Amino acid sequence: MSTRAKSVILLIVILAILGLTSWCSRSGADNRNYTRLQGTVFNTFYHITYNDPTDWQDSVTALFTEVDNSLSMFNPNSVISRFNRNDTSCVANAHFRRVFEMGQRVSEVTDGAFDMTVAPVVNLWGFGLKNRTDVTPGAVDSAMTGVGFRTVSLDSTGHLRKLRPETVLDASSIAKGYAVDVVAAFLERKGISDFMVEIGGEVVVRGLNDKGREWTVGIAKPKEDVMAGSELQAVVHLTFGGLATSGNYRNFYEKDGQRYAHTIDPHTGYPVQKDILSATVQAPDCMTADAYATAFMVLGSADALRVLKSLPSLKAYFILDGKGGQFETLSFPDDWVK
Repeated sequence: MSTRAKSVILLIVILAILGLTSWCSRSGADNRNYTRLQGTVFNTFYHITYNDPTDWQDSVTALFTEVDNSLSMFNPNSVISRFNRNDTSCVANAHFRRVFEMGQRVSEVTDGAFDMTVAPVVNLWGFGLKNRTDVTPGAVDSAMTGVGFRTVSLDSTGHLRKLRPETVLDASSIAKGYAVDVVAAFLERKGISDFMVEIGGEVVVRGLNDKGREWTVGIAKPKEDVMAGSELQAVVHLTFGGLATSGNYRNFYEKDGQRYAHTIDPHTGYPVQKDILSATVQAPDCMTADAYATAFMVLGSADALRVLKSLPSLKAYFILDGKGGQFETLSFPDDWVK
């Protein structure tokens, strides 16, 4: 699964797992029911902690394969890749349908700030599957001919309908959050009520950690130096929900003295750098948080707040580009992150 469109950059530091020396093993005598799994998937790391002695590693790996076979642009046989090739025999499975339908809802709510059809323009600017070439206005116009979330739909039989055959879908800005939800739903089906699932900084938690406390999640300061990623700007305490963060400040390039960030405005086809350096969103599920964190980077704080006021199930924390190189912060609601 591609991580490029959003480049979450591991902004979230899971404080609850710091200091643990043995993954895939039970913790000490006082917390003997907790099991921990870790590994790599979708070009990033994952960590899973749950209050149950059973090792579900094989089941988790199988779930990751299901998601990859549905939503990975790097997998030529995935559902999304076949749709992108206009394979008329391809039918959406449950994983693709859930992600596509959520993406379309977020696109509607944000007036296209989130758009799964923006891939050709992202590729053009060198933040996708292809290396960057010289970008001209004509090239942007050409790439934009296939962009537009309202030009695609799923019919009742699961076939993808396109108004323009050149339109392709990219789920990388939502699918990693969805994969977190898939694992979380699996653990819940097993009757597990205390767990944390994290993939590349995208998180879902339920209940309490192995210390009997709320899960503690740190939000890193937006610094270009990847080695400074553990310096925290804020912390949040959670017992339920999904959390995702998006940021611009590490995935960019400079040319002729101008910086080009990886967040592409689907309306214009050009990189956009609003006042938000880092957007962290809490939602009932991680897929929703993932999509809105991406959209808010495109919208900027003023329009993001307008959207948030219409969605009472969401919370957000923005780190803003302040004067003199200083960070400013904005929390919604005001008392969510202090």
